[in-house]
Amino acid sequence: MLQEKTVEIPDFIVVRELANLMGASPIDVIKELMNAGVMANINQRIDYETAAIIAEEMGFEARPVAPPEEEEEVVEEVRPAKEQFYVEDRPEDLVPRPPVVTLLGHVDHGKTTILDAIRRTNVWSGEAGGITQHIGAYQVEVDGRRITFIDTPGHEAFTAMRARGAQATDIAVLVVAADDGVMPQTREAISHARAAGVPILVDINKIDLASAQPERVKQQLSNEGLIVEEWGGDVLCVETSAIQKTGLSDLLESILVLAEISDITANPDREAMGTVIEAQLDQRRGAAATLLVRNGTLHQGDAVLIDDIHGRIRAMFDFRGQQVEEAPPSMPVEVLGLSGVPVAGDTFRVVEDKRAARELAEERAQEKERPPDSQRPSLVSLEDLFQQMEAGEAKELRIILKADVQGSLEPVANSLERLETDELKVNILHQGIGHIGESDIMLAAASQAVVIGFNVEPDGAARSLAETEGVDVRIYDLIYRVIEDVDKALKGLLEPVYREVVLGHAEVRAIFHIPDRGNVAGCYVTDGQAVRNGLARVRRDSRVVYEGRVASLRRFTEDVAEVRSGYECGVGLEGFGDFEEGDVIEIYRMEQVTPP
Repeated sequence: MLQEKTVEIPDFIVVRELANLMGASPIDVIKELMNAGVMANINQRIDYETAAIIAEEMGFEARPVAPPEEEEEVVEEVRPAKEQFYVEDRPEDLVPRPPVVTLLGHVDHGKTTILDAIRRTNVWSGEAGGITQHIGAYQVEVDGRRITFIDTPGHEAFTAMRARGAQATDIAVLVVAADDGVMPQTREAISHARAAGVPILVDINKIDLASAQPERVKQQLSNEGLIVEEWGGDVLCVETSAIQKTGLSDLLESILVLAEISDITANPDREAMGTVIEAQLDQRRGAAATLLVRNGTLHQGDAVLIDDIHGRIRAMFDFRGQQVEEAPPSMPVEVLGLSGVPVAGDTFRVVEDKRAARELAEERAQEKERPPDSQRPSLVSLEDLFQQMEAGEAKELRIILKADVQGSLEPVANSLERLETDELKVNILHQGIGHIGESDIMLAAASQAVVIGFNVEPDGAARSLAETEGVDVRIYDLIYRVIEDVDKALKGLLEPVYREVVLGHAEVRAIFHIPDRGNVAGCYVTDGQAVRNGLARVRRDSRVVYEGRVASLRRFTEDVAEVRSGYECGVGLEGFGDFEEGDVIEIYRMEQVTPP
């Protein structure tokens, strides 16, 4: 047959689309398929070889679709969260702004007492104790320069904000009691601050106590890699007594010095953007949120967007409870006028008008309604580490390491650090003794890290949080298995292990032909449940005649997500309609197995 025309056909094509490509009737295409021994309806997919034969029979020359020209891959630079507030600004538009400071450290080492002492003596209103309400953040003034303090419960809240894509802090003040010294939570706080990439200033508190040993504390800090300036290091260190209010001026001056070195700037002449510090629903005033302006200037009347929440700011109050018209960079304010209560750590930005804010918020709300799997964070796992490295998305394997005893922790950490290659570095962000807790999972989520436990398990809350955040948690009881898995991951050789989990069985009791959809099986669920989009196989007389996926699941005229045991339903399978009464459809899923 003379070939007069050419059609380009992809690897798979629907019968209707093939007819459209050739300008032919779908009926004629189906007839040709039947002549070739292929029974297919108008909406069924066929492969390239079959489609090419049909095209040639109908007077066309078939060619595979040419692969798209490979574009040069542009790897977008991943910026630290704090830099993302300033990517749109020209350097000449940036001016110094007040530093934003968070106090971290072990419980009972005096963080709250230090904050209270500073707040009562240095509030920039000039009135000691002049604060009339608590909004989670406030400013003090030192020699005409302001400092913003975030009053958070500790490093868990500090990292929870970072896990949500925001980094509100410019400087972390590590508070260590002069009598207790470095404690487990002190080490955690150091790891969290380092992972965030913020400079650390050490405050040795409680020096008024008779048992105070500041030099011992400095020695312990040097063991953690924090070497103070007087010992030849680069870490600023001050000594204070929050109870006696001594050394506080040195602390504030050191913060300003560190801020100057760190080049903390913003552009006040642009639309505001920043971070939600806290939020609540007030029965009288509605949704109220504390916003920390990171860049730009926030004005009363601005339309703001916070994730899927929008609104126009109808009133703003500073930390003293006084109403203000605008908030420049680094100023915390409580705002009213939002459509809902945002989550601490969410990023806010000013948009053109309230209508635009509402439309964007509605789009984001619709995205959240998608199935959970599509919302799961794309974090690092050992299996996909090598692929991420090759794609330029990963340059180091970050690890949170927990073990049962110190004697196990050190050899595991040393062995892991020796595994790094020229392309991938092993970075142990935090290592400690004891069970895997929520703080470890939150640090991993915020830092794109893998959690490795040696002879320890995550507690219930940590396990639940890991599933929610998509954090890869690995538990081992033999050192060589830890090293083997990480080594394979670095070389791209580690394969995920899956197991089959049977969800249920359905017996075929009738076959129905649906126009444009093919055959559907009328089934009775004998055990478990039938699930739409689940994997499926058809068993007939102990033989498997089909393996694929559930394409449709209906109860009467309604599409449903699942049908439980004891109920009837209609089941459609992808690419299969050759049902027989008595067939058993087994529905299952594949579940990844965590190595022992």
